[in-house]
Amino acid sequence: MSTKIRLGAFVFVALVFFALMVFWIGDRQSIFSRTYRISAPFDNVAGLEEGAPVRAGGVRIGTVERIRLPARPDDKIAVVMQLQNSTREVIKKDSVASIETEGLLGSKYVSVSFGSVEAEQVRDGDTIDSHPPLDYTDVAKKAGDMMDSAKEALDSSKVTIANLNDATGDLRSITGKINNGRGTLGALINDRSIFQSLNSTLFEAKTGATSFQENMEALKHNFLLRGFFNKRGYFDSSELTTHAIAKLPGRAPAKQFSFDGKDIFSKPDSAKLKNQKALNQVGAFLESNPSGLVVVEANTSAKGAKEDNLKVSEARAMVVRQYLVKNFKVDDSRIRTMGTGESPAASDGRVMIVVYPGSGENRTVAAKNLVSKK
Repeated sequence: MSTKIRLGAFVFVALVFFALMVFWIGDRQSIFSRTYRISAPFDNVAGLEEGAPVRAGGVRIGTVERIRLPARPDDKIAVVMQLQNSTREVIKKDSVASIETEGLLGSKYVSVSFGSVEAEQVRDGDTIDSHPPLDYTDVAKKAGDMMDSAKEALDSSKVTIANLNDATGDLRSITGKINNGRGTLGALINDRSIFQSLNSTLFEAKTGATSFQENMEALKHNFLLRGFFNKRGYFDSSELTTHAIAKLPGRAPAKQFSFDGKDIFSKPDSAKLKNQKALNQVGAFLESNPSGLVVVEANTSAKGAKEDNLKVSEARAMVVRQYLVKNFKVDDSRIRTMGTGESPAASDGRVMIVVYPGSGENRTVAAKNLVSKK
């Protein structure tokens, strides 16, 4: 083969290789494809350079064409990006640009998020929002602060352990004295006669408390004091909130009964029932309609002290519950009370009995309870 032929073949191969490189580089830089430009403002570009890639969803869609410094100190740095025209369907006006790093210490690139479906398409020259880049200097500073805090916590724990050791030594000293019978507690533990004397004193105190409780029960039924308890409608104040709940459930009731306080109670400041028969319709409904939770809610007028009105409302709810449980075959475990105190809208107070529907399991349990009561 002649020298000219070899030279011509070499030149041809070199031209083909050069053309392929031009097209490859052009494709990477979007030279031979239709493009458009958008920009994003940043306070700090954090090492981003012109020619850096622009990615969306991890796919390269363009390059950083140029980075413009602001004309005034209060303006932001503009990063102008050249994007492939095919990205207009995913890059919208509500897309957001951010400066990211390839790996922990890699080169910088711009990441553009996908826009929403209903957002308007971007046009050539539009500006989109941006997120500030992560500053690794701040991260290192925060890590240093965390290390200092951990060191302080470690030093504090050392002091705590030292104090605990001192306390352990003191405890050993105290227990040694007790074992040797020194002090009141040591004498109590080691001298059986003192223990028996203390036990006898506690027994006498318990007996006295029982006697006091029995005397109080007797006073409740004494003819001189019976009128006081009958007037207020109940005996034991400790039972007022035994079955109470804090608030009504947040679902619709199956049935609701409402009564004026003056129609069923003897006085505005009393929980004594005067017209119990008005409550019979509630008892009849509960007997014939197994339900879920039942809440007796009561309030009073705004006359008098708030604390007294709250106590009267709790007593009214309790008394109504006691009447329903005593006179009708109902599941008493599902009947709760709620005294809400005074109500400016009610001149003599009201009683609301709210019945909530129960699940199938609740109805089965309610039916079993009714059968057991029969």
